[in-house]
Amino acid sequence: MFLGDLVDRGPHSAQVIERLRNYRPGRARTVFLLGNHEEVLLRILDGDATPVPSWLRFGGAQCLDSYGVDPRSLAEVPAEQAVQMVQRAIPDSHKEFLASFVDTCRFGDYLFVHAGIRPGIPIDQQQQSDLRWIRDPFLLDDTDHGMVVVHGHTIVDDVEERSNRIGIDTGAYRTGVLTALVLEGQDRWYIDTRDGADAAR
Repeated sequence: MFLGDLVDRGPHSAQVIERLRNYRPGRARTVFLLGNHEEVLLRILDGDATPVPSWLRFGGAQCLDSYGVDPRSLAEVPAEQAVQMVQRAIPDSHKEFLASFVDTCRFGDYLFVHAGIRPGIPIDQQQQSDLRWIRDPFLLDDTDHGMVVVHGHTIVDDVEERSNRIGIDTGAYRTGVLTALVLEGQDRWYIDTRDGADAAR
């Protein structure tokens, strides 16, 4: 289960996407969740020039660099040409992979999403924009959602456990700490890229 932001500010975005695109674990099914960064990139790849400047400031420059494109070159051309440069840089296979991502995944008593949910709205009526972008209305709410929502999108120093949600985005692009939640029966624990990190909770 991957919570999105594969194209988020990392210098190895292209390699990460290629590796995950071809990842075939023997006894597991992979589910990839679409995050806000993937959403914006897909909009650009579909020809929308509007988000290009903000995308470049919030991870797009590093993403393009990983595909061998100097992001500064986009600032020197008209918006439509910038879109074409992005379209040429990113293989169709990567676009198709990103476009295959889903917004939610339910696993037992857990709901996995990228950013969160709009409190008080049934899961099947949630807006994509909330699932991919929401912050405070979800983060500050202590409502029982009927399940524990596992999310990323908002960086925390350490896993943030609440009665109704678990935030596991430890800012790998910035901190080098990538965190995962492991579920097995009634047990859950976390693993991350710090030495010796494996905590049952």
